[in-house]
Amino acid sequence: MDTDLSMQLVSARTAATHGSIQTTMLKKTHEMEMNLISMLTENTLAPPPPGQGLKVDKQA
Repeated sequence: MDTDLSMQLVSARTAATHGSIQTTMLKKTHEMEMNLISMLTENTLAPPPPGQGLKVDKQA
């Protein structure tokens, strides 16, 4: 009887640990994805205003 109860407790503890690990991995994955998006968007330049960049001014 005691071993049955102890096995149930071990199983419950294992399930809780697996849930905790999955939550931690999900959070870390999300954090890494947000860091990647941040790196990509901070290096992109805004398009030039209308009328600029259409011709090369060779007289300058």
